[in-house]
Amino acid sequence: MNVPWTIKYKPKTLDEVVGNKEAKDAMLKWIREWDKNPPRKRALFMYGPPGTGKTVAAEALANDLAMELVQNNASNYRTAEAVQKFAGIASQYTTLFGKKRLILFDELDGIAGTADRGGLREITEVIKITNSPIVLTANNAYDPRFSTLREHCQLVEFKKPTRTEIEALLKKICSREGIEAEVEALKLIAERASGDLRSAINDLQALSQGKKRLTYEDVSWLSTRDRKDAIFKVLSDIFYARSSLDARRAVEAADVDLDMLFEWIYENAPYQIKNPKELSAVMEMLAIADLYRGRIGSTQNWELIRYCIDFMTVGVAVSWSHKSSGWVPFKFPTRIMSMSQSRAEREILTAIGLKIGKRCHISATRAIKEVIPYLRVIFQSNDGWKKGLSRWFDLDEGMVNYLLTVKN
Repeated sequence: MNVPWTIKYKPKTLDEVVGNKEAKDAMLKWIREWDKNPPRKRALFMYGPPGTGKTVAAEALANDLAMELVQNNASNYRTAEAVQKFAGIASQYTTLFGKKRLILFDELDGIAGTADRGGLREITEVIKITNSPIVLTANNAYDPRFSTLREHCQLVEFKKPTRTEIEALLKKICSREGIEAEVEALKLIAERASGDLRSAINDLQALSQGKKRLTYEDVSWLSTRDRKDAIFKVLSDIFYARSSLDARRAVEAADVDLDMLFEWIYENAPYQIKNPKELSAVMEMLAIADLYRGRIGSTQNWELIRYCIDFMTVGVAVSWSHKSSGWVPFKFPTRIMSMSQSRAEREILTAIGLKIGKRCHISATRAIKEVIPYLRVIFQSNDGWKKGLSRWFDLDEGMVNYLLTVKN
């Protein structure tokens, strides 16, 4: 069974959490204060960008100290009543066998704003009197909505791991998976993750599927990829959206080229959707979106873009039941990978076309279409003419070797 590597290689101890030594030291110092009496600030507020290890650090801390972890996503507890049911009693009493307890409110950002119906206020009240350590996580602890809450918490910042730290982890994973990976390949994956460890691991798993060797060429297309939010999360938000609005918002969060996003969705639909009727409905939505893409290209009427986006996101999300048979990793679009792998060939072809065009006073495009096919035949059949024409067109050794390569 395919298991996400983010789960398979999740840290079990604080030592295994990548980077953030100062933050981990602060966590340990704070939790040890509980050995005598509850500290003045009874909650630890961990904040930082997604994928930096906040949640896994809290889980690892509980595991290191053999504590019972009471955990849930804070967005599920928007009301005071729900908070009390989750953490009120748990914060006052020990476990049945006297085991210490750690309470985790994860992703606190999800409880804030207009959706908050007393939840934040109640969390603050619980923190004031809790007899068990409470950990909160959020991307931005300095959001104005957390101003009162911050007064009762010790703040600990989690920073993005360095490229070197991410690269070292990827190398370790490859070793355990029996994958021989080129250093430059891992370096590029680490660089493009922009400090998001989860994203880097997801990229590595997707790129190395079915391979025992991972080369720079396998991952080189990443250098051209737009990424504001991890593409795998964007795909998940579209395919498994809870509402039409959530599916539509995924595009805004992604900030990726729409043509590229279309390729991602088109490639992954058959793997995520197993029901033939549902897959047919999804493909119909993508077909309509593609029609709008074509119309935009021919008319330059960019007002049509909203229809294209709606069909490829909302249309896809509402056209199937979201019932999948187990976890299936998202795959890179084969057409994009093929384009990347042939980039070097296109570059040398253009360079030859420019050389011929300069000599023959024609465009590089025309030279590629009308001259190079004949030049290839001449080079492969007559060594004398090859040398003479090479000098006349000023072709270097790489260009000559390219023209000597037999093309089917």
